[in-house]
Amino acid sequence: MSLSLKQPRPQVNICRLGRISYREGWALQRQVAGLRKRGLIDDTLLLLEHDPVITYGRNVGAGSLLIDHDELSIQGIELVETDRGGDATYHGPGQLVAYPIIDLKVDMRDIRRYVWTLEEWMISVMAEYGVVGERLEGAPGAWVMADSPGELDRKMGAVGVRLSRWVTHHGIGFNVNTDLSHFKLIIPCGLIDKGVTSLRAERTQLDPQLDPQLDSPHSPHKSVIEPVTQDPLVDFHTVQDQFINQFSRLFQREPIERSLQDLQQMIANATQNEQESS
Repeated sequence: MSLSLKQPRPQVNICRLGRISYREGWALQRQVAGLRKRGLIDDTLLLLEHDPVITYGRNVGAGSLLIDHDELSIQGIELVETDRGGDATYHGPGQLVAYPIIDLKVDMRDIRRYVWTLEEWMISVMAEYGVVGERLEGAPGAWVMADSPGELDRKMGAVGVRLSRWVTHHGIGFNVNTDLSHFKLIIPCGLIDKGVTSLRAERTQLDPQLDPQLDSPHSPHKSVIEPVTQDPLVDFHTVQDQFINQFSRLFQREPIERSLQDLQQMIANATQNEQESS
């Protein structure tokens, strides 16, 4: 009688970077993605928050910006053109940004399936908090759909990706307890008839007694409390844990937590080994 042995799942390095600038995170992505394409480092998932920044894809331009560059600088918000797909979006404190740098050649040579899985990743986390997430045709991301007249469909999570030789970078931006008022500076993802929301806002809508100061997220003209990373309603670190668990399930990877110092050492070792073997 022969026994079939279950193959071990590929490992993925999980690195929580805290709050960093967009350009710093972008540079780290490119560095890790370059090594991954050459098979010198394992799949890696970067989890972080960005300093306030508006980004837009090269194929679209900054036409969705509703404020001039000087005013953005006064408000302390950076403007960056990136190499990802998609229209303008905002990143800032209270938003969980996740950058999967993974080799899809292993088990997923399908860009549409990859984007679908990123959406499912966010929708699965929303479900853990009792929030129903859905897809909206023609508008990638994780949405909360309007359920009464006068409400707007609201985006909680955005998707913007880039692939090179089947290795991914960029990824998702998921509003945990973000200051949603900053989205009024742009036409988010180029959609003029949609709203934005956060996990905290939707959780509060389910039980308004949790935070009576927060207006309904259903209105596009609402006040929003300044974000606090350690929020008593939706703890940011715990949300990261949920994203790690759901990533492991959906992408069939074995998560290994690494510090930033660990990751930097792995990069240095891989670079040195490549130089010595060339």
